[in-house]
Amino acid sequence: MRWDTPEKLKMLLCELVSWESQTLTKGEQEFSKKLYAKFQLLPYFQTNRDYLQTVDVEGGRQVVSAMYKHPQSKKTVVLISHFDTVQIEEYGALMPLATLPEELTQAFKEEKGMLNEQAQKDLETGDYLFGRGVMDMKMGLALHMQVLERAIEERWEMNLLLITVPDEEVNSAGMRKAAVHIAQIAESYELDICLFLNSEPSFSQDPYDLQEYIYTGSIGKVMPAALFYGKETHVGEPLKGLSAPFMSAFLATEMEWNDAFCETVYGERTPLPVALKLQDLKEQYSTQTPYRAVAMYNVFLMKRSAAEILDLFEQVTVRAMEKCQERYDEVCAKMNINPLGKIRTIRYSELLSYAKKKLGEPAVEKLIEEVIARLDLDERDQSFFIADKLMIHCQELAPAVVVLFVPPFYPAVNSSDHPLAKKAIELVLQASKPYEIPLQQVHYFNGISDLSYCQLSEDNGWQAYEMNTPVWKRTYDIPFDHIAKFKAPVLNVGPYGKDAHQISERLHMKSAFYEMPDLIYQLLRFVDKETMNK
Repeated sequence: MRWDTPEKLKMLLCELVSWESQTLTKGEQEFSKKLYAKFQLLPYFQTNRDYLQTVDVEGGRQVVSAMYKHPQSKKTVVLISHFDTVQIEEYGALMPLATLPEELTQAFKEEKGMLNEQAQKDLETGDYLFGRGVMDMKMGLALHMQVLERAIEERWEMNLLLITVPDEEVNSAGMRKAAVHIAQIAESYELDICLFLNSEPSFSQDPYDLQEYIYTGSIGKVMPAALFYGKETHVGEPLKGLSAPFMSAFLATEMEWNDAFCETVYGERTPLPVALKLQDLKEQYSTQTPYRAVAMYNVFLMKRSAAEILDLFEQVTVRAMEKCQERYDEVCAKMNINPLGKIRTIRYSELLSYAKKKLGEPAVEKLIEEVIARLDLDERDQSFFIADKLMIHCQELAPAVVVLFVPPFYPAVNSSDHPLAKKAIELVLQASKPYEIPLQQVHYFNGISDLSYCQLSEDNGWQAYEMNTPVWKRTYDIPFDHIAKFKAPVLNVGPYGKDAHQISERLHMKSAFYEMPDLIYQLLRFVDKETMNK
């Protein structure tokens, strides 16, 4: 076997990490080809070529799908991972070593000042391996490759479908494509999917947390956004207009850290909302005031739907604009100026409907296509510019704030009450005791994961999301119909590491190469036995 020992597993990880695969780079495009070729070395896939596939994803990238299929079994566990990583610029002079774990770990011994205090202590223990992707999450992929090979060699009486995807760190385009592929392959081979297992690393709950975790769900994320459309004027006559930055400041104050958006489920609480973008759309300097601006906010979800978040965001925006209006009217009264009018808060769906009635559907479609055709805009900017184009042609609605959604959207998923998930967690916690791992269950993985596209809640509110996301079904979509076919629970069981997305990203080697291989093996054998007669 190629990957059956801790030493071989470490070599596999170092090789995978050395295939640099930052999101939206050539390396990400090449990674799937290299991985596909590596799977082809296994005799099983030389004989069963149809079980090894790639699925095209936008940007020249590919999902890799590798299946072990027992001739008589329908029971299937889907193994989920991603192979893209965040950037490596923060490594500075050590950037050439960022994807060479053993060399980088050695180099840090001479450059300890580049690491935070805790990372320096961990470096000195010799227990950790440093490098971009060692933790998040090429070790998870390596663990899945090992257990897939083991299933092949031992001829397990259940099926394993390994799915590893690009683009998890940006838009999850890979997993959204993979969800369709999984549904199709399940139908083609009449597979009964009984579990989705991700192996993202154990994420700390706070900066000083040393506990390890397994997860029965994954936190959701949605990005409500706003286009502020005021009225232009010369800086010498400021009250003849209404600046968008002025309007946006009131919403920023109301939205940032607003705990009305927080949820508490199973005793766990979502982080506070924060702004991820706040800027005006003025492209060059002039003495005209900026009258268009945009903002987007990160909001985490557990039980709430997209529809509920939009309702709440709209309410907060209305309240913010009332305060803006009050301040604006106060200044106008003081300066003896007639105010422009009342600030509206409208949904994108309402703006789109208004524009179609005023301009006609063909004209609106042309405006939207002009924005979509711009290669310099990502999905978020496309969303803003579509709303902006429509408002430019409907300025009679101004001053106004258009509330909308921008991608990506990660629905929250949870299987804490699923009977199989409960038993599986109990098994893993028991199996961890000989290793003396400080392991606990967490109900929602707080790092955001592709498990979001493996389960669909009944009260989803997707229609509100679809109607108010300008790029929906154009450059961004979620295959809700395919995901709805999945009925299996989700779990995340992965290695222990620290500081994902930081220069000090590191992996605990005992956890990765000794403990997790055994725990994942025991988990899957348990699932096989537990579902044997079902």
